[in-house]
Amino acid sequence: MKAVNDGATTVNRATLEPRFDVTIAGEINLDLILYGLPQEMPVERELLASDFRFTLGSSSAIVAHNLASLGLKVGFVTRVGSDELGKLALARLAESGVDLTHVQAGGGSSGTGVTVLLPHGKERHILTYLGTMAEMTVEDLPMEYLTSSRHFHLSSLYLQRGLQPGLADFLRKLKSAGLTISLDTNDDPDDKWGGVLNEILDLVDILLPSQSELIRIAGVSTVERALEIVGRRVPVIVVKCGSSGALVQDGVTRQHIPGLSVVPVDTIGAGDSFNAGFLSAYLRGASLTEAARTGNVTGALSTLASGGTEAFRDQNLRQSFLSQNGV
Repeated sequence: MKAVNDGATTVNRATLEPRFDVTIAGEINLDLILYGLPQEMPVERELLASDFRFTLGSSSAIVAHNLASLGLKVGFVTRVGSDELGKLALARLAESGVDLTHVQAGGGSSGTGVTVLLPHGKERHILTYLGTMAEMTVEDLPMEYLTSSRHFHLSSLYLQRGLQPGLADFLRKLKSAGLTISLDTNDDPDDKWGGVLNEILDLVDILLPSQSELIRIAGVSTVERALEIVGRRVPVIVVKCGSSGALVQDGVTRQHIPGLSVVPVDTIGAGDSFNAGFLSAYLRGASLTEAARTGNVTGALSTLASGGTEAFRDQNLRQSFLSQNGV
């Protein structure tokens, strides 16, 4: 067993607390949100939005930001281009206290990715330029940094195309180092739901899909049947069901956790904010059902401002809402 000598005392490395609660390797970009546009948009017409916001975007960065806002120690590895979009996105993320010492800036051939969102009530158009989010590879990931944690979270599996080769072996190394692993695939733009997911699913401790994502992963028509199929490979599945709450499956046990009733500004990033709340509670020792209840609260909080992080940036709103709902 290795020892660390600080000049005065010698301690076993195994007795040291991990540097982070959670490490994340993922994408970062800005979300450009235009409100009030028609759902059916004719070409060659000047269509006027009623409002506009730019916020920190991308599932991975939103989860990292909101976890840090909830008081967890978070290490984040990402890649940005040598452009103003990347600088702005990193500045927003840094505000939350996320560690950014291993950000890769200015490499590769692409600019920082960007997503344009057009909300239409409960639905929205999502238009994404991948840019650098598709370039980072497993070979770029600092293993010692990422394993100095208790838990590893992965989002946007199908957008992070550069990470896919070798991802299974990378996750095995994380598990060998003692980390637990959570996964939110997010959408598959190709709508195939296979490939690398089949390689890594057995390595995942907690899967955090939406209802529609789980159904597509399993290739069936109902959430109940999808839980049966995917549950043979993943021990814990937490299904995000929007305003109706969440379904938690732990082995053969299944429970519905009711959601909160709020009047949303938009639902952008609500699922990622659920992930942050769930993981923050779970890693503090809460039961799965209590962690899901916390996720429902943080997911609802996210909808009270534009994008996935603005409600968390508002300290008064965040603290008041969490306190009112017992978090």
